[in-house]
Amino acid sequence: MNRKITRTVSVGNVKIGGGNPISVQSMTNTDTHDFAATLTQVLALEKAGCDIVRLAVPDVDCASVFTYLKENGTSVPLVADIHFDYKIALAAIAAGADKIRINPGNIGDRTKVEAVVSACQNKRIPIRIGVNTGSLEPSILKEYGHPTAEALAKSALYHASILEDCGFTDTVLSVKASNVPMMIEANRLLSAQCAYPLHLGVTEAGASEMGIIKGAVGIGTLLSEGIGDTVRVSLTDDPVEEVKAAKKILCASGESSKPALDVVSCPTCGRTKIALIPLVRAFTERAEALGLTDKPIKVALMGCAVNGPGEARECDVGFAGGDKEGLIFKKGQILYKVPEEKIIDALIDEIRKM
Repeated sequence: MNRKITRTVSVGNVKIGGGNPISVQSMTNTDTHDFAATLTQVLALEKAGCDIVRLAVPDVDCASVFTYLKENGTSVPLVADIHFDYKIALAAIAAGADKIRINPGNIGDRTKVEAVVSACQNKRIPIRIGVNTGSLEPSILKEYGHPTAEALAKSALYHASILEDCGFTDTVLSVKASNVPMMIEANRLLSAQCAYPLHLGVTEAGASEMGIIKGAVGIGTLLSEGIGDTVRVSLTDDPVEEVKAAKKILCASGESSKPALDVVSCPTCGRTKIALIPLVRAFTERAEALGLTDKPIKVALMGCAVNGPGEARECDVGFAGGDKEGLIFKKGQILYKVPEEKIIDALIDEIRKM
């Protein structure tokens, strides 16, 4: 697919847009006033492969968390999520935030917007405009009657124009909705009307299973059309799970710029003579525990001889199940046969040799 080439915006050492690799974002859910707990979570997100971490900054008192985090070992770029009070944005910028997330229209008159823009320009940090169905301006809601894709896109462009009037264009746009088709269409409209980099996500998507499905459909559809420069999978869960889900969506979309283990496994049927479902689960857990998920190899876990040998031969390593046993394949060659209870051990051993 051909990705739309948007403007390039730098968030710390991560570049968004301009054909750069699609970055993965998440957001802490600790109390930002608890600096130590927030540090622990940011470090966990960084370890999981998160490229950019956002923090809610509800008041000036916790804005210095950015200084604390950077003085205590974090290197991932940090975003300050600001609502209403421009003084919080100024405090976060002074404390070392690498990006500010605001809606220019809800932080006050032009002088306040100009103060935030000036501070961002001086520090050379970008602004992300975040619009969702719950933050539409009364005038736009009145025009459209209710939240629509057109209303979301119009709101984002309106806020961008406020920054443009202040001479600021290091902007990232984000339009989100819990309604997946609306989110998709809103981003299509934005992509057609501007060259700003787009942050993709389905907001309020829910808990793990449903949230991942909604995120995969919304984000994956847009990525398949060449739209999107950075992503967040919003889940009612540990934020580390958001990062894992985002990386899998990027991998499935062919947009992952990082090495990742690609697992192929069959859904099982009446021909399956091994306990493939628990075997796949056990393999996944072992691979994660051993830190093998960053290996750029394709692994096949197949249940029978119909498609199994062929799929396993096409992968770097894998097995094809038989009757309570499995054939271990590597680079298209059969290596040996092992009993069912030894399959995962054998597979892990072969992966570790690669």
